[in-house]
Amino acid sequence: MGRAGTIARRSFMIGSAAILGGIAFGAYKLRQEPPNPLVPGKGQETLNPYILIDGDGVTIITPRAEMGQGNQTTLAAMVAEELDLAWGSFRIMHGPPAAAYANRVLLGAGLPFKDYEERSSIQQMFERVLEDVPKLLALQVTGGSTAMRDGFVKMRVAGASARAVLMETAARKWGVEATSLRTRDGVVLAPDGKRATYSELAPLAIDIVPPQNPPLKPASQWRYLGKSMPRLDQRAKVTGTAAYAIDTRLDGMLFATIRISPRLGGEMRKFDAETARRMPGVKKIVDLGNGVGVIATNTWLAFKAAEAIDIDWGPAPYPADTDGIFARIEQAFSQPQNATLRDDGDPDRIFAANPDQVVTAQYRAPFLAHTTMEPMNATAFLDGNRLKIWAGNQSPVINRNKAAEAVGLPPEAVELTTPFLGGGFGRRSEFDFSRYAALMAKAMPGTPVKTTWRREEDITHDFYRPGALARFRAVMGKDGPVALEGRIAAPSVTRQSSARLAGFAPPGPDRGLVEGAFDQPYGIPNYRIIGHIADLDIPVGYWRSVGNSYNGFFHECFLDELAAARGLDPVEMRLRLMKDVHEPSLKVVEKVAEMARWEGSTASGVGRGIAFTYSFGAPTAEIVEVRDSPEGIRITNVWAATDVGVALDPRNIRGQIMSGVIYGLSAAVMGEITFADGMVEQQNFPDYDALRMNNAPAIAVEVLENKKRLCGIGEPGTPPAMPALANALFDLTGKRARELPLSRMFDFA
Repeated sequence: MGRAGTIARRSFMIGSAAILGGIAFGAYKLRQEPPNPLVPGKGQETLNPYILIDGDGVTIITPRAEMGQGNQTTLAAMVAEELDLAWGSFRIMHGPPAAAYANRVLLGAGLPFKDYEERSSIQQMFERVLEDVPKLLALQVTGGSTAMRDGFVKMRVAGASARAVLMETAARKWGVEATSLRTRDGVVLAPDGKRATYSELAPLAIDIVPPQNPPLKPASQWRYLGKSMPRLDQRAKVTGTAAYAIDTRLDGMLFATIRISPRLGGEMRKFDAETARRMPGVKKIVDLGNGVGVIATNTWLAFKAAEAIDIDWGPAPYPADTDGIFARIEQAFSQPQNATLRDDGDPDRIFAANPDQVVTAQYRAPFLAHTTMEPMNATAFLDGNRLKIWAGNQSPVINRNKAAEAVGLPPEAVELTTPFLGGGFGRRSEFDFSRYAALMAKAMPGTPVKTTWRREEDITHDFYRPGALARFRAVMGKDGPVALEGRIAAPSVTRQSSARLAGFAPPGPDRGLVEGAFDQPYGIPNYRIIGHIADLDIPVGYWRSVGNSYNGFFHECFLDELAAARGLDPVEMRLRLMKDVHEPSLKVVEKVAEMARWEGSTASGVGRGIAFTYSFGAPTAEIVEVRDSPEGIRITNVWAATDVGVALDPRNIRGQIMSGVIYGLSAAVMGEITFADGMVEQQNFPDYDALRMNNAPAIAVEVLENKKRLCGIGEPGTPPAMPALANALFDLTGKRARELPLSRMFDFA
């Protein structure tokens, strides 16, 4: 049962701000557009925050982090489509931290509604309000699979508005009506043969007021959108010329690293750095309070010097080992519930009336690290009262502001550059790497300092995907469950992240705690999902697909158990449950079964499993196939079908689903963060591995467009991969896995 008055996760902060903002500033303030942050240089003109024109042509501002997902290419295509530019004739740039680039749909995506249902008028009202609030909060964030939804209208409007201004400029120059003109590939053309490039016209367009609601091209006229376009970053990445933050090189640069308490949040009692200070090339040892920093003439020396420092660490503020930590999570089940965002029918009555038919199961998912291929790093240069930072990040305004705070400067005194990210997955939505870099620069004013984390520091000081526990029970009918209840316990990513990023922890129901379970399009008449927040001081944060990553595993494994208990085909059972609930979801299950040629039975030595998760607006179904081999169990094939509403770049969407599948399977097979003596045990890739080319499956993806609402695709491929693999292993071996990672129970090739 949806609760229109309930706001949680990313949205609570916004909802509160919306109410306060409306009272304090009035509705006009919410609707007020932030100023254009672009400052044109000599010979440059800017027509809006997304377009910069000079003598060399057009630069499109794509203000979302490019971390391999290809969003900057598609965002640029939105502008190029309406501005009528030749593909590849323009440049792209991330742009500065600015409220003008606020992600307007990020907060609305966290509203506690079942996304597959039609929006009520009240729900639509909440969404509209939450689209304006991020401007006040300057929430320039890449995350939540929202880049396409956020940009789809405003980026096209930017292109169409600029095109209208340039056509009006040409019309005035030539003394004709703008309606008589047309554009093609960055040139305005007149019927009599006159032509003018955008570069020629832009300096003359200063006094023309751009239209607020210019007409947009219908999909039937699209040249780029809806097609698989060459990635704008592919040449640089293939040739090795792409610039990441870790590639930053400045004259006179020094190199630094940090070493923070391995007992997360624990104190540093004392340290002895004499050995490190005597190492040739070590320039400074910095006391950070909770650890130390080392500045040296090269990164390797900084690493070795940091390791040479003798430090006395205080205890951890949480149970010392993994068993104690999960015992604390389990205690949350005995505490008052935090959220019941789905409570259909009367499950208690069904359970009480059928005590001998109740099927129960308990599940466990571990803490997980992000392990981006580019370790955490940032370069900072404090020159007088100005600070410059180069940091691959997903939240530019927050990173800028926190760095400014660290060195005692106002935000406007900080210039932040966001290059390519060597992976993000939510880790780089945090700001700690930028803050530490600023502190290192403060220790060496007038000298640029690059701060690079050792991989060991990276893994042991992550903001982890939280560990979680689940208790499910159900009563089966002839065709599927007639009653289902799930209870989920985990630390709250929402509360921790909000406290770090916004300075307060929102109360109230936490959507992220139960997403992937409460919001699934299954027509179970008695259906309840309950969330319990476990209070732990282990740092947790947004990990690719967030709560869907563990709830998808719990929910879809339990449905598979129910089908097996009744002898039902798991595909057919899902189709019956989805019928008359959400047709696009039903169609992706039908499509994936067709792709895999699902027959409901497998040959000896072969296992197949299906899972479905509706997340981030995209119903996604996956079938995993496993086979016995002399080397162990091999994951041989994955078939995936997803519905994005509008496929803006089909090839890129398929690539993102493949990426999500590999990320999810890697976590399912071997991903695990464990603790001993208050410290994370995993240190590097040998003990926190991922699938490699030799054991990765063949992946086939189909992209459907039956939904009415466009959505993002960076995360939806991850949640179904884990339960689909577990269900395939049951089909192969008859052994039911209720805990991750699966390598605890199965031997993989």
